[in-house]
Amino acid sequence: MAAPDIFDRALRRARRDRAARGFASHDFLRAAMLDGIADRLATVTRDFTDFLDIGSFDGGFAPPPGARIARLDAGRSFAKASGGVQGDEDRLPFADGAFDCVVSAGVLDQVNDVPGALALARRALRPDGLFLAAFVGAGSFPTLRRAFAEAERERPVARTHPQIDVRSAGDLLMRAGFALPVADIETLDIGYPDLFRLIEDLRGMAGTAILADRHPLSREALARAATVFADAAGPDGRIRERVEIIFCTGWSPDPSQPKPARPGSATASLASQIGR
Repeated sequence: MAAPDIFDRALRRARRDRAARGFASHDFLRAAMLDGIADRLATVTRDFTDFLDIGSFDGGFAPPPGARIARLDAGRSFAKASGGVQGDEDRLPFADGAFDCVVSAGVLDQVNDVPGALALARRALRPDGLFLAAFVGAGSFPTLRRAFAEAERERPVARTHPQIDVRSAGDLLMRAGFALPVADIETLDIGYPDLFRLIEDLRGMAGTAILADRHPLSREALARAATVFADAAGPDGRIRERVEIIFCTGWSPDPSQPKPARPGSATASLASQIGR
């Protein structure tokens, strides 16, 4: 029996369609992810010709000149704006081995079946194909989380999404069958004048809660959360919020890739090296 969805798929599509209209004014977080992906791609000394952009938003990821690209987004408006197809990341409609590079920025933290999505991304790659992804990870938006937790302390309700930490991200890459997996973190600090400006950004980037099990937020609770959030202001009157961006890199397995040394294959013992 399949596990119930964590996220409401229909609500997610609707929220992405709502965000598409003004996304350019709230795309700074994804822009930071795309910059990180571009930096990592630039270190690879080989050319890629067929790209897949999973979670395309407005098509901000630009492949190298001459390369072909297919795009997919869960929202109809984003899919149309980027010239892609509408679909869910854990239900990819592409053939196995169709691409030599798959990128994904800003969506894996909102996918119901992350292991399944990663496995499908690997299957879409040719042997020795590259996977690059970035998403909001564990430890992000701590002030927002604390504000809602304190505002509803007597009757706590989940208001924010579960988050993946960097160690789990690496484990998920291995579980999906990627070779040479790497997961690392970059931190982004953002200043806000109040809670409502942060919520405006989250709405604009399709980042508000889409939990399948959700409950209405009362005006009183929202007002208390806004007060708790404001109490965290620094000397400049702004509240600093932190976002942990997790970057993932993995390769589709291929015999040409380096292999870890076999146990016992070292030519010198550890004991012989002590005291050198």
